[in-house]
Amino acid sequence: QVQLVESGGGLVQPGGSLRLSCAGTGFSLDDYVIGWFRQAPGREREGVSCISRSDGSATYYADSVKGRFTTSKDGATNTVYLQMNSLKSEDTGVYYCAAERWKQLRQCTHYAEYHTWGQGTQVTVSS
Repeated sequence: QVQLVESGGGLVQPGGSLRLSCAGTGFSLDDYVIGWFRQAPGREREGVSCISRSDGSATYYADSVKGRFTTSKDGATNTVYLQMNSLKSEDTGVYYCAAERWKQLRQCTHYAEYHTWGQGTQVTVSS
């Protein structure tokens, strides 16, 4: 069964860090572009970051997270990570990973075009 399982969310103070994990089961993440999205209450789902398939040498970051978030992959464990540093209250939301079999990152922030999604994990940044 093809599945993405997320973990790592939680409550953190402003300025703190969290690392989200997105583990693939039933398929190899190396064959897929992986996108990270977040959704705050009452807001549209937002593309945060993407990583290319294979060696993950290409990445994308939304302007709002550039310099603070880093996405990476571990082929040995079939897991993609989102390291989030210097967290702000506006980073609060449910974070999702998604996978699609594209060759490039061009469409990677178009959430409606992904077919495989994780269950989501809540990130709350608050003092």
